[in-house]
Amino acid sequence: MISRKQQEGAIVALLMLASFITILTTFGILFSIMFESFQFFKDQSILYFLFGTQWFPEGDKFGALPLFAGTFYITVIAMAIAVPFGVFSAIYLSEYADKKTRGRLKPVLEILAGIPTVVYGFFAAITIAPAIVSFFETFGFEVSFQNALAPGIVMGIMIIPIISSLSDDVISSVPQHVRYGSLALGMTKAETIRFVVLPSAFPGIVAATLLGVSRALGETMIVVMAAGLQANLTWNPLETMTTVTVRIVDAMTGDQEFSSPETLAAFALGLVLFVVTLIINIMSIQLIRRYHKKYKISNL
Repeated sequence: MISRKQQEGAIVALLMLASFITILTTFGILFSIMFESFQFFKDQSILYFLFGTQWFPEGDKFGALPLFAGTFYITVIAMAIAVPFGVFSAIYLSEYADKKTRGRLKPVLEILAGIPTVVYGFFAAITIAPAIVSFFETFGFEVSFQNALAPGIVMGIMIIPIISSLSDDVISSVPQHVRYGSLALGMTKAETIRFVVLPSAFPGIVAATLLGVSRALGETMIVVMAAGLQANLTWNPLETMTTVTVRIVDAMTGDQEFSSPETLAAFALGLVLFVVTLIINIMSIQLIRRYHKKYKISNL
């Protein structure tokens, strides 16, 4: 008969194995991308790849700066919409809405999170983009139907349920006696939320925002359908531009050989995107740790 100590040891070993497999998978993905990327950089300049302004594979020009700029530009537009609406809706659901209202609204938000991205792409292409064109043309602006603003707006709408749902769970997990203590000291409900609840839930809100950023960086279908495939370096959100993931999909689904420069460039783009995501994660972890330390000291 197996003793309790042996059972616990087996469970610990199983958990360690699961953790090891997860880490090994991550490193496997990284090494596979790095190997193909190094094959690409044997023939291409890494400096031109990172800072070149012309992406024209047919002419052997792989300046990926317009792709990086388009990716971050559309992500910024999306997060400018998703973060305030997501956090404010989470505050309303957790702090102001009654149980009946919360029970109706939260399932609707979760349904929005489950809508396929291709449906959002149709919405961006046939509804938001024409509306943007009609609006700005009344003021005399020249607007492309495939512009960066439309996918940014729709992507932000798509990310709102992710940030809202996670932030709502984090805010709701703040102990109720913390709120009662604040109110007992004379703070209003709004002041309690601002100075007590949100600081306590801040690390979780940052994590939810980071998840939204990762979702925006990796989104493809909405950009393909609403922004197009043209690599364009511009500050004008009313012009067409594309992202890194769109060019990766375009390179991997074409008729060119696997060893062709255009296909290998897709791995180089993936490597840069992987590194950028890693840097964002590290920065967010440092921010959370610094905030934990500051919040702990301020409450001594």
